[in-house]
Amino acid sequence: MTAGFVDRRHVARRFSRAAPTYGEGDFLVREIDRRMQERLDYVSLQPKRIVDLGCSRGGSFAGLSARYPEAELIGLDISPAMLAAGRQQRPGWQRWLGIGRSGDPVRLAADAAHLPLKSRSAAMVWSNLLLHWLDDPIPALAEAHRVLEIGGLLMFSTLGPDTLRELRSAFADGYAHTQRFADMHDLGDMLVGCGFADPVMDMEVVTLTYDDFDAMLAELRAAGSACAMKARRHGLTGRQAWSTARTAYESMRRDGRLPATFEIIYGHAWKAAPKQTPDGRAIVRFDLPRKA
Repeated sequence: MTAGFVDRRHVARRFSRAAPTYGEGDFLVREIDRRMQERLDYVSLQPKRIVDLGCSRGGSFAGLSARYPEAELIGLDISPAMLAAGRQQRPGWQRWLGIGRSGDPVRLAADAAHLPLKSRSAAMVWSNLLLHWLDDPIPALAEAHRVLEIGGLLMFSTLGPDTLRELRSAFADGYAHTQRFADMHDLGDMLVGCGFADPVMDMEVVTLTYDDFDAMLAELRAAGSACAMKARRHGLTGRQAWSTARTAYESMRRDGRLPATFEIIYGHAWKAAPKQTPDGRAIVRFDLPRKA
């Protein structure tokens, strides 16, 4: 994917604006998180440190902590407001007494493409619905590979090309109205290119339905999910453009409801031992027999 299409500052602004009421619009994010957590039933791993990329308010922390109670959790997000809102979710009496602070996840404001973490310092990197907000997933995947220890696991979800296809087709004004979404097979190739082994990719389609066009847009905004492409319209959308889009979307109504498609891509891969030194020389390993 070519860099330079996503306005990352706009991404940060949108999610910071949505932070106080994010819990009212993130039900799809939480549902995808639940489905990702179920996939861990088939993974044999007891991580000592888990890094959550794009953690927002920390919605994945409870499930990960319950599954891996001994693991240290580190959450990173581009929006300090999201991190702050997550800290406030602990019950007030606990905050007042200082209870739970020692075991609280570490929350850091950081870019997924430039992680402030040491190499080989984590056993799992977890990322729920982050990659489509990046210009190019490769730098973030490469950073995930760097911070994972040998035998560590990357598990992620993201949105695929069919996401919000109805909304894209409703507008005919030449501007971007949704993000650009990477194809599942391209993401698999990116994982291999970043050095991951045994990538596994799968996909499912989730269709939400709404009473009306405005309700759908309001829900997207509540979740911070407005378009952040540089090719979006930077001024106000005119009344005629909205009227045309609304009419086009209405033509898609089925059984009295308006559909909104989300293509959910899941992926996981492992960090294997390197086969080459940094200067390109092959690494040959010998298993010597033990002496009796």
